[in-house]
Amino acid sequence: MKITKQEIKRVAALARLELTEDEIEKLAPQLDHILSYVAKMDELDTEGVPVTTHTQSHINAFREDEVRESLPREKALANTAKENGEAFVVPKVVG
Repeated sequence: MKITKQEIKRVAALARLELTEDEIEKLAPQLDHILSYVAKMDELDTEGVPVTTHTQSHINAFREDEVRESLPREKALANTAKENGEAFVVPKVVG
């Protein structure tokens, strides 16, 4: 399997990574090796193998929901860097 520089740049852009040309040159054979190894998995005969979601038995340890008193707003906002009297004020984050 051969991964192209364009594919590496596309994946880097999706991951919001800025890669130099030197980094792309170094990553290309490494990623190619990884993808080739993963492609070998297609050769395995998995007929009759049950689907596994966890390697160990998995039991949720959730407690029962209980209605109880909420933390008072003043106490919740007491240690914040910025607040407007009703909520935390945080920087706007838009992708």
